[in-house]
Amino acid sequence: PARRTLQRFQSTNRSRLSTGSFGSIQAASQAGIGTSYMGMVEHSSRAPSVRSLAESTHHLQDQRALEMYNGHSTLLSHQSGGFDDIDLPSAVKYLIASDPNLQVLGAAYLQHKCYSDSNAKKQARSLQAMPKLVKLFNSPNQEVQRHATGAMRNLIYDNVENKLALVEENGIYELMRTLREPDDELRKNVTGILWNLSSSDNLKDRLARDTLEQLTDLVLVPLSGLGGSGVIQQNPSEAEIFYNSTGFLRNLSSASQQTRQKMRECHGLVDSMIHYVNSSLEVGKSEDKSVENAVCVLRNLSYRLYDEMPPSSLQRLEGHRRNNSGMVTGELVGCFSPQSKKAREHYLNADIVTFTEVSKDPKGMEWLWNPQIVGIYNRLLQRCELNKHTTEAASGALQNITAGDRRWAGVLSRLALEQERILNPVLDRVRTADHHQLRSLTGLIRNLSRHARNKDEMSTKVVSHLIEKLPGSIGDKAPPADVIVNIIAVLNNLVVESPMAARDIVYFDGLRKLFYIKKRRDSSDNEKSSRAAASLLGNMWQYTKLHRDFKMKGYRKEDFLSL
Repeated sequence: PARRTLQRFQSTNRSRLSTGSFGSIQAASQAGIGTSYMGMVEHSSRAPSVRSLAESTHHLQDQRALEMYNGHSTLLSHQSGGFDDIDLPSAVKYLIASDPNLQVLGAAYLQHKCYSDSNAKKQARSLQAMPKLVKLFNSPNQEVQRHATGAMRNLIYDNVENKLALVEENGIYELMRTLREPDDELRKNVTGILWNLSSSDNLKDRLARDTLEQLTDLVLVPLSGLGGSGVIQQNPSEAEIFYNSTGFLRNLSSASQQTRQKMRECHGLVDSMIHYVNSSLEVGKSEDKSVENAVCVLRNLSYRLYDEMPPSSLQRLEGHRRNNSGMVTGELVGCFSPQSKKAREHYLNADIVTFTEVSKDPKGMEWLWNPQIVGIYNRLLQRCELNKHTTEAASGALQNITAGDRRWAGVLSRLALEQERILNPVLDRVRTADHHQLRSLTGLIRNLSRHARNKDEMSTKVVSHLIEKLPGSIGDKAPPADVIVNIIAVLNNLVVESPMAARDIVYFDGLRKLFYIKKRRDSSDNEKSSRAAASLLGNMWQYTKLHRDFKMKGYRKEDFLSL
């Protein structure tokens, strides 16, 4: 390069700013009837180009660094400055120069050029920039390391081919070596690279295999406050490192059953997430973005939990009262039949004994089904006012651990209803929820309504709120079909055991809405909700005391019983 270019770059580099990551998270969720599951697309985690960093100074909090940078930013933000004597092939050649200053210059040019230029990323790969940068990750020169990882962060952003090239060049191994360096700038880049890599589904299993244990030991345990004092003590750079790392875990946790299992079994991982969320709640930081990531991880690791947990743990939770199909077995309790009062008392006492044993000193994946976690999710629902992704994840996690016919799903459901009194905060969320939140919230209420002991009490609390969400005419704004099915399933669970539920459906104008839904069969989704409405209406007809009210509203027996 021209000597003045190198000198100018060196002088600006001495007071170089942190190459942080700017951008927002985009989250996507999928929910089934019984379980919910949250994945995540790529985070905007790039190392800013020289020009974009000059334009993005309003994001930076360190005012002294900002002033120092502004003193020379104009040199680098004009086309005639900074890199005017360099092109991409030259920059790639500098990566293998013997002079560390040239290596820094080459990597910095790549970082700048590949910030938003997809053609430059492709050209850099064809020029073999990827293996050259990987070799610089563990250079003895710290500035070379910083710029090499910063360049790689931009090269792989939104570029699947470059991600694969990085992995094929043994990049994961070199990144984990680099993560051991006691340099926050470097660790921010490394964790940012890992997060970007994890948005590729075909890399998630390999990333989990090669990174989880080291990332947990080096980042999650110390920065979550789990190790040492037990208090979260993060400077701004460490907060970003932890945020990147939890975003990485959030992506991995939406992968395969094998990866979920590996994450559950990784020593310290679940404990770190729980400790961070708990500690953040205690100091009033429930809106924290790392809390959002951590709760999403816990939600995903709770997906299909009872099917995927170790058999010994499941047997402990289930006891001997259920067979393989989940039904209560018919063995005698002493000389009493399973339906007798004595037998029911025996089972209730067995629940209490198991509950007491399981509640003691949870470790690792045991947290996922521990009774204490219901209280953590409940506090998130109550205290997190702004971050809807966090509350959606909390309700989704509760939906997962209360799903199905397992004994423990019922135990946790009744704990949520009777001790945590979770219905009120859940219904508060239902009033203002968007469609994504409604899926997990109504899925959770559906599970709770199956396991509730007092259906009358639950009916008085939920029926009016749920009826309000149902469409009653063509002009009404309707929630997604799976939400409608969830709501009707809740009402059905209540109606089969509670005449009060049937009465309240009539009182709150539910009949008109249910008949409207029953008649809508213009799509496969509407067909499902139509069948659900028909089943509920058929059950409501069984309450003969309500027939007079039905007729007063203009409905006949045929309306209720026809399919």
